[in-house]
Amino acid sequence: MRLARLVLTSTIAGTVMIGVPGSAQTAGAAELASLSGDALVTELTNRYDAALAASQDESLTAANDSRHLWALEAKVQCAIALGYMKSSTRDEPSIAKCARASELMKRKTKIVAAPAPLLPPPVPRRPDFCRDGGLVTVFFEFDSTELRPDAISNLDTLIQQTGTCGWMTLAVVGHTDQAGNDQYNLGLSQKRAEVVAAALGAKTPAATTINIDAKGEANPRVPLADGTRSPENRRVEISAK
Repeated sequence: MRLARLVLTSTIAGTVMIGVPGSAQTAGAAELASLSGDALVTELTNRYDAALAASQDESLTAANDSRHLWALEAKVQCAIALGYMKSSTRDEPSIAKCARASELMKRKTKIVAAPAPLLPPPVPRRPDFCRDGGLVTVFFEFDSTELRPDAISNLDTLIQQTGTCGWMTLAVVGHTDQAGNDQYNLGLSQKRAEVVAAALGAKTPAATTINIDAKGEANPRVPLADGTRSPENRRVEISAK
């Protein structure tokens, strides 16, 4: 009985299978079921021999072809059916399984490689300047709280870096030089820190926390004698984290 062949596409495990339709399996079993005696033994033997040859086909084994597995199944079931026939007994379950496995053994399979898994995008590398905590120092004229042009430029750079680095907290600390008394300088350093904090707060993200502190002349950048004017000590230091 000649069986029409057609293409079956399986969506399971990315495999395209070419073979006979599922209804042909029933037809194969019906064909064996209609035979008896020597005719049935001959057909079972033919299917056993075909299954034996297919199970020993190294090309099927090497290709991980499913026909190899069905050949093994057909060989076992057909052998069982033949064993029963030696005692003139028809074992319908093994005959049906022999027929089904024999038909599935004829299907050609083509293994389609699964698509490569999608990899997550690489994590953006933080710029090197994010590692230094964004330490920026701006300087002031003597007895002044007005931001100089260079100070404004430095603050604008820090504001841009705050967004890039994801800094959430800025610490703003005001200082003075040693000219003037301690109480006056403490207040002056506070005002300088507030001026800088206001400039930062106007442009940094709303979620950014700005902490203010004032040291007066207590922590000079350049230690000098009391009463000495020093441009390097009249400053506000900003650090980020």
